[in-house]
Amino acid sequence: MLSLHVSEVMRTPASTITPGSPIVEAATRLRDEGIGSLVVERDGESVGIITESDIVAVTAAEGDTRKLTVEDVMATPLVTVGSDADLGVAVDRLRTHGIKKLPVVEDGELAGIVTTTDISRYVPHITRPEPSGESTPERRRFTRPDTLYEDDDWEFDSYGVADGIDVGDHVRFSKTLSENDVERFAEISGDTNRLHLDETFARDSRFGRPIVHGTLVSGIISAALARLPGLTIYLSQELAYRGPVDIGDRVTAHCEVVEQLEENRFRLSTAVDDSDGECVVEGDAVVISDPISESG
Repeated sequence: MLSLHVSEVMRTPASTITPGSPIVEAATRLRDEGIGSLVVERDGESVGIITESDIVAVTAAEGDTRKLTVEDVMATPLVTVGSDADLGVAVDRLRTHGIKKLPVVEDGELAGIVTTTDISRYVPHITRPEPSGESTPERRRFTRPDTLYEDDDWEFDSYGVADGIDVGDHVRFSKTLSENDVERFAEISGDTNRLHLDETFARDSRFGRPIVHGTLVSGIISAALARLPGLTIYLSQELAYRGPVDIGDRVTAHCEVVEQLEENRFRLSTAVDDSDGECVVEGDAVVISDPISESG
């Protein structure tokens, strides 16, 4: 197991806000500071956390949020991790609680925050314990995917077996969704919804600015799957959209093979995070995995 501690990965300092602050203030700070969450502090004690997704969810449900405070929306109890904890502890805590952001404490004080995006640079290198008596297929990092071409803006990590895929294989793919991407997608797909293309119109929407098409965001999952070893063919994809993505934001798709259904059919957990590590799309996919012949 790679020996890394939370203190080597966390971001510091963590931005904070008081429970009695208006939701509008929290939303404004998240936007202006370019962050995805605020740790809620009362009298110097960390008591909760509020994220962009929390605000989007309550806005969708309530509509008018002007009378709401941070305390009405924040997530409690606060899940934290020590700065000297092994990175694997942080990974387990994030998975167990189904969260994307983990405040870091040191000597009882808020020291920083660690997110799934921060950890994703290291998670592929952390060994997962296998059930007793089960053999572990030899996996390696694939540095060249079986794609026609790559781009300097794209990044990926793909770990799998040499021929096809197996349970436990995983892949991460990142790219920036630019204004040009949005415009091209609108033209190609025919989805010319003004929410994505007209800044004046979008300013009066619940989001307050243009956002990327949800289908374009979820398409990053397909890009990730293309970088698993072998030839991956979609059979189905179930998705839930958790939050908006700003134009120009860098998103990261994470896919992991979690179950073998038949000889060459697999189920994968899939998700897309924004640049702050906030999950914006999640779901499950079923794929066929065929080996690629040497001649092809």
